[in-house]
Amino acid sequence: MKFLVTGGAGFIGANLCESLLRGGHSVTSFDDLNPFYNPDFKRRNIADLQVLGRDFTFLHGDLCDNASVREAVGSDRFDQIIHLAARAGVRPSLEEPALYQQVNVVGTTNLLEAARLSGIKKLTIASSSSVYGINSKVPFSETDPIFNPISPYAASKLACEALGHVYHHIYGLDIAMLRFFTVYGPRQRPDLAIYKFANLILRGKPIPVFGDGSTARDYTYIDDIVAGIVACTVKPFGFEVFNLGESQTVRLSYLIELIESALGKKATIDHQSAQPGDVPLTFADISKAKRMLGYKPSTSIETGIPLFVDWYKTHRHSNT
Repeated sequence: MKFLVTGGAGFIGANLCESLLRGGHSVTSFDDLNPFYNPDFKRRNIADLQVLGRDFTFLHGDLCDNASVREAVGSDRFDQIIHLAARAGVRPSLEEPALYQQVNVVGTTNLLEAARLSGIKKLTIASSSSVYGINSKVPFSETDPIFNPISPYAASKLACEALGHVYHHIYGLDIAMLRFFTVYGPRQRPDLAIYKFANLILRGKPIPVFGDGSTARDYTYIDDIVAGIVACTVKPFGFEVFNLGESQTVRLSYLIELIESALGKKATIDHQSAQPGDVPLTFADISKAKRMLGYKPSTSIETGIPLFVDWYKTHRHSNT
C-alpha cells in the first residue's frame, strides 16, 4: 500500500515509517522540520529512512499551509493517511496556546479536507491521553467523559477527535483516533523526560523533578505503539477511538531509579513545584484495542528503559 505519514520525520513518525517500509509499503513523509526541538534530529531520521533503499519520499511542508497540504495529498495515489504531525507537549502549550490550536486544529482540518477532496477514505490520526484531564476513574476508558481538558494541548487534541467524527459522519471517511500514552524509546524527542533525564545524569547535571515524584504515567514503548498504529491500517472501522498504552502505571521516582540503574550513575534531583497542566496519573484501559486491533504491548518499563539507554549511548554524540 501507499501511505502518506504526516510528522513522519519525528519520533513516532520515523519509527512508523521504518516499520511500514520494512513491511514492503510505499511511504511518503510530510513534515515541516520546525524548530520546536533541534531539526537535526529529524534530518537524521530522514537519512536513516533514505538509506533503507526502499520506496520512501520526503516532502517538506507546513500543515497550516492549505496549498502545501493539498499538494502533498495529491502527490501520489495514496491508499491511506496516517496523521501524526502536531505541536506536542503540555507545558509548551501553556506558553503558546494559539499556536497549538492553529497547528493541531486548523492543520488537521486542512488534512481532512484534502483527503476528502482527493477521495482518500481511510485515516489513522494521533490523539493523546491528555484528553482525559484529571480523571477520577482509572484505568482510563474510551467511554469516559472527556470534557475537562486542563491544557491547551489537550484541548487541541480533543478538537481533533471531534473533527474526525464530523468527517466520518458527514463525509463517510473511515477514521481511527489513537490516544497515545507517554511514548518512549529510540529516536525519542530530546524534550521528553526520559531522554532529558538520561542526558542530564550522564553530564552530571541535576534533573528537574516537578512535585514530590509521586506522579505516575503509563509509559509505552515505541515498538508497541507502532504495532498498534499498523493494526489500524488493515481493516475499516468507521469511526473508533482507541487507547494505546502499556496499561501499567510507573511512578516518577521509580522511573528515575530505572534510568539510574541502566546508566550506572546516580541522579542529582532538582525539586521544583508541580506544573500547571500536568495530570497526576495516566493509566490506559486497553481492552478495546486488544479486542478490535489484536493490540498486545510486550515491552515492560524494566525492559524498555535499558533498550532506550543502549540506543541513547550509541547516538548521544550526534544528538547534541
